[in-house]
Amino acid sequence: MKNLKIAVIGCGNLGLSIVNGLLDTEGFDAQNLFVTKRHPENLFYLQPKGVTVTADNQEAAQNADLVVLGVKPYNIPHILKEIKPVLNPKKQAIISLATGITLEDMYQYLPQETSIFRAMPNIAADIQESITCICGKNGNGAIEASIKELFNSIGISIMIEEHLMEAATVLGACGIAYVLRFMRAMTQGGIQIGFDAQTANTIVNQTVKGAAELIIKKGIHPEAAIDKVTTPKGCTIVGLNEMEHHGFSAAMVKGVLASFKDIEK
Repeated sequence: MKNLKIAVIGCGNLGLSIVNGLLDTEGFDAQNLFVTKRHPENLFYLQPKGVTVTADNQEAAQNADLVVLGVKPYNIPHILKEIKPVLNPKKQAIISLATGITLEDMYQYLPQETSIFRAMPNIAADIQESITCICGKNGNGAIEASIKELFNSIGISIMIEEHLMEAATVLGACGIAYVLRFMRAMTQGGIQIGFDAQTANTIVNQTVKGAAELIIKKGIHPEAAIDKVTTPKGCTIVGLNEMEHHGFSAAMVKGVLASFKDIEK
């Protein structure tokens, strides 16, 4: 990715997370990064680092190997029409971050030979810990590798089929909110059993982080890790069973399904 030129069109919160991830990537040259915003003055602080900041989407797009669209879904058609005259379908790839905009939707505005991708990061991109699901069409191995490298700068990335992109949005993007709500409830429980809010929050935060790292680094199923904690007649299994009696797992599954049904509307 050292010599790859990247444009982020509509550099809002998510786009800025990508920008920060790239700037923190060893070997990436900030002079190869172009960002746009309707009111670019909010991004001028990036200029001393070497980033080109402009309100001209065409200027940014025509200089890039990868063009990342960070705009709202309803703005995608307008942006594609705007930058189409300066694009080279044989040399550039377009990557949309917009929920619900399909590859076929974008091909209505671009030549059929264009390499087009969809990517779905989550808000953990802001600390380079996102999971980004990617799908695309007309991309060769080199292009896909470059796009994965781009999103690996803000966490990790995986390639999936397009029909799973809405499911990826629910599990990876909405899923952050599910976990945070669980953490909030766990903190409230901690307060009720005697901790002050700050201490309870610290314990919960590290416990959740530790649980995730345990699964990731050990490569084990969550139930296998649970079995190591639940001793016969112990307090852990009592708490787990009480949660299950009140529908903890069922509520989580129903929440995921409800979000998925809503996103499919």
